[in-house]
Amino acid sequence: MSDAYQVKDINLALQGTMKIEWAEARMPVLMALRKRYEKEQPLKGQRIAGCLHVTKETAVLVRTLRAAGAEVAWSGCNPLSTQDEIAAALAKDGIAIYAWHGMNTKEFYWAIERTLDFKPTLTLDDGADLIMTVHTKRQDLAKGVLGGTEETTTGVHRLRAMAHDHKLLYPVLAINDAVTKWDFDNVYGTGQSSLDGILRATSVLVAGKTFVVAGYGHCGRGCAMRARGMGANVVATEVDPQAALKATLDGNRVMTMDQAARSGDIFITATGMKDVIVGRHFDVMKDGAIVCNTGHYDCEINIPDLEKRQKSVRTIRDNCEEYTLKDGRRIYLLAKGRLVNLAAAEGHPSEVMDMSFANQFMGMMRMAKEGKDLKPAVYDITKEQDEEVARLKLETMGIDIDALTAEQKAYASDYLAGT
Repeated sequence: MSDAYQVKDINLALQGTMKIEWAEARMPVLMALRKRYEKEQPLKGQRIAGCLHVTKETAVLVRTLRAAGAEVAWSGCNPLSTQDEIAAALAKDGIAIYAWHGMNTKEFYWAIERTLDFKPTLTLDDGADLIMTVHTKRQDLAKGVLGGTEETTTGVHRLRAMAHDHKLLYPVLAINDAVTKWDFDNVYGTGQSSLDGILRATSVLVAGKTFVVAGYGHCGRGCAMRARGMGANVVATEVDPQAALKATLDGNRVMTMDQAARSGDIFITATGMKDVIVGRHFDVMKDGAIVCNTGHYDCEINIPDLEKRQKSVRTIRDNCEEYTLKDGRRIYLLAKGRLVNLAAAEGHPSEVMDMSFANQFMGMMRMAKEGKDLKPAVYDITKEQDEEVARLKLETMGIDIDALTAEQKAYASDYLAGT
């Protein structure tokens, strides 16, 4: 234990370092950016407070930020997503990190406040809990913050609502809304890692099961795609008619949760909304139904409603609780309703987080340079940055693409050209 950090066990550092090195070998875009900017030091003099899942991929980002000159303090953005060996490795590297797996709510916000004691000039968030803490408890720090970045859909929604109400105190970049983030990380990363979490927690056969996906946004689409690929019969539930139509044309059955609750074998929520699965759904679920969440917060599944119906509960496997209901049916809740892909597995694969965290790194550089001149609002990343990240990723994969000729560029903007 140290005043400079608080982790579960510093002796796990070597194990964590090896996992970080594994991730570095699979994140070539971020490593190329590190090599490019470690001499220029564009983040020299900046103090970055980060609140993001403590995984091996996050550690590669932290190392890259520091290589570019920044001082860094860190906390986890979910009580169950911190990988203790990674936290230990970062602490051993001299990072002021306050994170361990299994934090309670009080400890979670205590850790965020410790990173803010650092008096950051930039903030990096996943879910906006750190930014909200600045705005509610530590407003004295806001004047010293040039800007921030936000990683995920839920956090961007919170911040846009704050900006709409003129409550946002400094500019924030919506990293989530980059095409090279949400069309890849959210779809392919969430899909693969969520199925990974379900399998680690249950070891069930997915083939032949009725797999219910609540929400057919990017994350839900990714889960449906992977479950279908493993032989599941996929059902999607939605409130958005356009998303429901996409789900239908992608080959899924679409129905209400009231209908799906009766036939589902595995349920996963990916909506960002509370009370997606509630008491009346538990009342009609099959004996043995598996329920989990891959949205940012644990309120998508109404766990108090499940607890009211229980006769007994026991942890039957890691991250798998068996709720025996008063009528004898059993419902299995995974990862306590938290992010199943991070709490029960390791989160998104390194290869897809490479692009997301490249956007985070470039976003930090932009805010360091431009933040003082931007009004408090939520900003998109530039098309140029999005395309640069995609181009770098393709280069590292050994893939070449065509380029428009001068004549083709002229044709594209020639509105007089016709048949």
